[in-house]
Amino acid sequence: MAAKAGDNPDSLMALSTAFCLRNLRRTMCYMGDGNKLCLRSDVFLPSEICDKLVNTYMELVHSDSNFEPQDGFFQLFSDPRSTRLTRVQLREDLVRDRDLEAIGKQDLIELHLTYCNSLSARSLKTLASFRQTLVSLSLFGCSHIFYRKGGAPLACNEDDEEEEEQRPASRHALETDFSFQGFNRLRLLNLGGLPEEVDPEALLKPLPALTSLDLSGVQLPRAAFLAQWKERLASLVLYNVDLSEELVNTVVELGHLRHLDISRERTSKFKMTRKILTAIVQGLVNLVSLDISGHIMLDNCTVPHLEEAMGRPSIEPCKSSIYPFQELKRPLQFLGLYNTTLCNVTHIPAYKVTGSKNEDQVLNAIEAYTEFRPELAHRAINQLFDIARIQHCSQLLRALQLVIAALKCHKYEKSVQVTGSAALFYLTNTEYRSDQSMRLRRQVIQVVLNGMEQYQEVTVQRNCCLTLCNFSIPEELEFQYGRVNLLLLKILEPARQDESIQRIAVHLCNALVCQVDNHHKEAVGKMGFVKVGETAILFCDQVMEFSWSALWNITDETPDNCQMFLNCRGMSLFLDCLKEFPDKQELHRNMLGLLGNVAEVRALRPQLLTPQFISVFSDLLDSKADGIEVSYNACGVLSHIVFDGPEAWGMEEPLRDTVMDKMMAAIQSWDVTSRRNINYRSFEPILRLLPQSIAPVSQHWATWALFNLVSVYPSKYCPLLVKEGGIVLLEKVLELQTSHEETKDMARYDLTY
Repeated sequence: MAAKAGDNPDSLMALSTAFCLRNLRRTMCYMGDGNKLCLRSDVFLPSEICDKLVNTYMELVHSDSNFEPQDGFFQLFSDPRSTRLTRVQLREDLVRDRDLEAIGKQDLIELHLTYCNSLSARSLKTLASFRQTLVSLSLFGCSHIFYRKGGAPLACNEDDEEEEEQRPASRHALETDFSFQGFNRLRLLNLGGLPEEVDPEALLKPLPALTSLDLSGVQLPRAAFLAQWKERLASLVLYNVDLSEELVNTVVELGHLRHLDISRERTSKFKMTRKILTAIVQGLVNLVSLDISGHIMLDNCTVPHLEEAMGRPSIEPCKSSIYPFQELKRPLQFLGLYNTTLCNVTHIPAYKVTGSKNEDQVLNAIEAYTEFRPELAHRAINQLFDIARIQHCSQLLRALQLVIAALKCHKYEKSVQVTGSAALFYLTNTEYRSDQSMRLRRQVIQVVLNGMEQYQEVTVQRNCCLTLCNFSIPEELEFQYGRVNLLLLKILEPARQDESIQRIAVHLCNALVCQVDNHHKEAVGKMGFVKVGETAILFCDQVMEFSWSALWNITDETPDNCQMFLNCRGMSLFLDCLKEFPDKQELHRNMLGLLGNVAEVRALRPQLLTPQFISVFSDLLDSKADGIEVSYNACGVLSHIVFDGPEAWGMEEPLRDTVMDKMMAAIQSWDVTSRRNINYRSFEPILRLLPQSIAPVSQHWATWALFNLVSVYPSKYCPLLVKEGGIVLLEKVLELQTSHEETKDMARYDLTY
């Protein structure tokens, strides 16, 4: 069978890198003096491996909650004689000044820092150490790097340094001494989000050889300085930069530009006109990529619909529905028209277009804007959500991969998490499931759990829980079993008020413990599910019903969880629910099923042996609720209790013989051909009641149960009966003189199947 798209295994390099990072002390490192992580003396790593280690480390820190950041990790790369770094991508607040200082002796060619808000002006000094080799530098969103720590003295020892790290950079302590002087090899520079106090012209003047410049969100009061690169600049990004006539005129002079981005997300006084667009196309003859997303056209520059070229949509410039683009010499590779009316026309001369007209444009927008523009990616994902919900997503694999990438990249961006988790719910439902590989579905589960951990907000939690319901449970969630259960237990904490989420969480918990082995059930019990499940019983009718069902599953053949149930006043809850909901048949069945699990544990049976409890169980023998199920389960509880013999009874009322007579009458009233709402994974608790004479009615109940199951569901339960040694035990029933004749008749029937 052919592998599904997206199911290719990870490379050996990727697997080895992740393994080493998860096991640093067992592979590359040892613990040195002061409990510091040190690289082994016999380890020498080339740049290909070192780059992969650092970049994978950052990815694991931000996408895998089980991966712990390692203090002193960057110090492992401090000596270029044993480790070589060349291309490093670091992101978000985890990166500190001391981390960059640790790698300050490396000959970095690329250094990309994204949203590293913990970096201060100390890191500018470190940047200077890379000036001889650096070709590509990004400081995107590093808003504090041009400021010194507030009132901080120069650190003189480790304790002082640690204290300084905790201080925020002060907006009043602008670093004025830093210059790009000496960065002679620098060609690509991203200063997106540069603070207003920093003069971009003065900062950039020492860099005459730049070929790519990103000034997203930077204010440019004097635009003319950009002309210094008119013979070299190939890429210019001015996203969310306030345009002016002077700036546009300067940009049009940059004749070597191949990529121009003047898009915006926020409103502006500047309005795009047909004249300006024409000037850009005519002046920038080498352009292959243009983004004008978010601009309002002041005048109409589109061909009237009736005059558009006939036939299928075309990318030929001469047929363009947008007049200025008819002057292009060839179609653009990329054209950003997101959040403009221009994306709706028929003929657009570009191979890849961002917009909101159709699925392809929306996916292009998510792809183009995810890394640096979460505000636009969020809108585009919301439109993908509508496509998946209302229409049909035809590029499922690409859509899923893009949403997963966005959720990973913006783990701390609430808007992306809300829309992304909502989109995942529809992209993983039954309609699309056959097209999804196991690996892809596991990636979905990982990012969903990341979202649940990061955001306790109701919408994210609901979306994530609903998405998990689209998976086969417990099979597809088993690789994250403990993590899923801990997150669900958090939802079920008493402080939570949203009952709709709690209903879903209890349903998921129930499904998770239904078909797993006892080891998993014990683990979940120790996490606190028994206690939380009993608390959940108090929420509302539906949550209560699900909770009893989940507790029934989690106590199945798991004595520790049964003990926890009793310790958490479970029997009082049972009596309260029975009194409050006398007519809820499904509830009664679930409660009695759980108590059947408790009664199977010999050490716990004395706690059930009180006049109050025995009277309640005896009364339920007469119940007709849910067919025979409530009566059957009540009889099962009593069968285990009377199995301990008359000396264990220790009560004057009700009498043991009276209860046993009532049990026999109940069993004789049941239809042995009844189809059952029950699922046995093992007959062991039933089989242990067979070869004995101390409680013939227990033997009768057990034989009836086997007879019913093997006759109504022979293909399912006959093999189980044989496998667990039931044949020998039934033969012993026939040999016992104390066995009722009716019991022996059923045993003979069982043996014939």
